[in-house]
Amino acid sequence: MNTAGSGRLGDPPSPYQRRTALGRFGERLAAAHLGAHGLTVLARNWRCARGELDLVALDPRTATLVFCEVKTRRSEQFGPPAAAVGAVKARRIRHLALDWLESTGTRRGPLRFDVISVLAPPGGAVRLEHLTSAF
Repeated sequence: MNTAGSGRLGDPPSPYQRRTALGRFGERLAAAHLGAHGLTVLARNWRCARGELDLVALDPRTATLVFCEVKTRRSEQFGPPAAAVGAVKARRIRHLALDWLESTGTRRGPLRFDVISVLAPPGGAVRLEHLTSAF
């Protein structure tokens, strides 16, 4: 049974479904990467009216909350994945971080904003780059 398509047997997944699956793949890799580096993931795909935070983690060594934007691409045809996080996106993530702190009742302490870039070319090796304090 084809569960990736529109529900009918044999239908290919839509471009949206492929993008969504690719994004989720990148977010799973990013969460595993953070965990392997000693961070505890507190939230994944947290949503509110303003938008979504991909990953929120805690670095227990420094008690720093890390808000991590994950960008996943199949190629660098339009530049590296992390280049998609510009000033407007960074500002939105900062506002979302404040919303997350308020909605969870978390006391504000040290904050860090990271970008994890995942390049997953078809048939090629996956590359992950973690930019700490990206903005």
